[in-house]
Amino acid sequence: MSLLPWLPRHDDLGGAIRGLRSMADPSERLAALIALAGHDRDATATGRLDRILGECLASPGLEGAGEASAVAGLRRLRLAILPSHTVDHLVPAIRVAGLGRGLALEVTVGTYGLHRQALLVGDPALEAFAPDLVLLALDATAVLPRLPLASAESEVEAAIGRAVGELRQLWRGVRDRYGARPVQQLLLPTSPSLFGSFDRLVPASPAALVDRLNLAIGAAAREDGALVLDLASQMPERDDGCERFDPVRWHQGKLLINPPFAPVYGECVARIAAAAAGLSRKCLVLDLDNTLWGGVIGDDGIEGIRLGQGSAEGEAYAAFQAYAAGLAERGVILAVCSKNDEAVARAAFDSHPEMVLRSSDVACFRANWEDKPGNIRRIAETLRIGVDSMVFIDDNPAERAIVRRELPGVAVPELPDDVSGYAATVAAAGYFEAAMFTAEDLVRVRSYAADAERAAVLNTATDMEGFLRSLEMRLAARPIAPVDLTRAAQLINKSNQFNLTTVRRSEEDLRVFAQDPGSLALCYRLVDRFGDNGLIGVVLAREDEAFGPGQLLLDTWLMSCRVLGRQVEAAVLGHVAQAAAARGASALIGEYRPSGRNGMVAEHYPGLGFVPIAPPAGVHSGACFWRLDLAAASLPPHHIQLELTA
Repeated sequence: MSLLPWLPRHDDLGGAIRGLRSMADPSERLAALIALAGHDRDATATGRLDRILGECLASPGLEGAGEASAVAGLRRLRLAILPSHTVDHLVPAIRVAGLGRGLALEVTVGTYGLHRQALLVGDPALEAFAPDLVLLALDATAVLPRLPLASAESEVEAAIGRAVGELRQLWRGVRDRYGARPVQQLLLPTSPSLFGSFDRLVPASPAALVDRLNLAIGAAAREDGALVLDLASQMPERDDGCERFDPVRWHQGKLLINPPFAPVYGECVARIAAAAAGLSRKCLVLDLDNTLWGGVIGDDGIEGIRLGQGSAEGEAYAAFQAYAAGLAERGVILAVCSKNDEAVARAAFDSHPEMVLRSSDVACFRANWEDKPGNIRRIAETLRIGVDSMVFIDDNPAERAIVRRELPGVAVPELPDDVSGYAATVAAAGYFEAAMFTAEDLVRVRSYAADAERAAVLNTATDMEGFLRSLEMRLAARPIAPVDLTRAAQLINKSNQFNLTTVRRSEEDLRVFAQDPGSLALCYRLVDRFGDNGLIGVVLAREDEAFGPGQLLLDTWLMSCRVLGRQVEAAVLGHVAQAAAARGASALIGEYRPSGRNGMVAEHYPGLGFVPIAPPAGVHSGACFWRLDLAAASLPPHHIQLELTA
């Protein structure tokens, strides 16, 4: 049994790792290392990969090694761990798991047991490290020492309230002192049962305390914008007779996580880091025959496929569809990629009484006889997302291997032989880890389906200006309000392509920026005749002494790629210029920081009429700057009605 069952097995992983040593080119070696990190591996192989990773990242010949934000296509992210239990044996697994999530993780571990001092008093080393995330890796006794079993309910509630109150104070220290986002590790049980099944009925029993503390921590984290690392739900308790918690190792060296479980711990941490950096997957691409139903619909017909009530297999396929529908409900885009006749395949969605998924749940439907990598590329183009945002599910090992080979950016999990395990495998892989959840996530599938309808109309249009007018677009513009903070922060942290600077901000950062009277914090919502696109853009502008008074630096300008080619950037500029002039500004300064993924906007500012200027001293390496004189500017035209809202 494997702790990472969604990863494909390598025929000779040990030999392949040895082969990395012979690669002279550091970029080539890192690319091969990333590929190997995407295979099933134990703690020993993970440690070997981590040692080579350290050598690669330290190599002066590695492309982008000197960049602050990216290296060889990987996003740099700094993670600090403040532990009350031993974590050093887990750090290599965190770094290696980060590779599969598009991250070059720098990890530092604080002094054992000194998390309170670091966050309440200060730690110069941690301040110099400048973490993006701080993981509080605490065991249960470090949060709340054992209470007497005779403690009354009120005493237990008071003790839990005090413990969670202290954690909230530590989270504030993470944000206020270090400008980072806190991640709280939920508590794992380490005490044997005292009462058996009656444990949960005794308020002060160790088992009941852990349960109630975790619930209270989750509620507080939701209110405070902290993230949680829920190991109990994400990590198995045992594997091949090996226990996640080993009392011997705990008493010998305070190892809360048994070393063989390090790879899955690393995966759990890395997926949270990726979600915080906006690198979670967005789209689930589904095969049909023997994936969503049993049988081949082209041969068996609608009435012959195995689905729903009547057989264990049919119920298992329906359960997997229900899981996919749940992902769609929370905002994951669903697409279909199948070798099939489209009319026949669609008929199952529209006519089969046991289908859980319906056509309206699918944002892009491609059923034909073309190769699947090509179809997946076209799905990405239609939805205007990167292939590295996609997860492909197919029961056929050959098709999985082809997609992995042709589209290495697509996540392709291994699947068990029985469909009953499909949902659990996809869930265990953590591709769709969330760092927040908003009302707009609930309508995302319909929004992307509307995008496909727009694309279909565009493909048949011969008059682009007429097409844009026919969309009847309305752009609602307003200062970022408290109700916008969660979605705006989500967009800031997830947008990679149409993002001029890729500066990331938490909700708290955004709240502070929006309250600054010398700054502009604006958000934009686009509606057209096909529907509401939701919040699609954020612009943050501030005064910067490097450019002199009266000139606002466009610190952040990002938009959803779904609205490209519709003149939205021209409409946004018109509103920003208007808002800046109302503040007494005389010019806008545009900044572009190349990130490796935002090349599409390299000419954004000159395309809008800005003129290049020399960068000031000490700015971000590689950044380019442009200036727009508001008094003399000739703003580009557009076919969008601007609506100003409070």
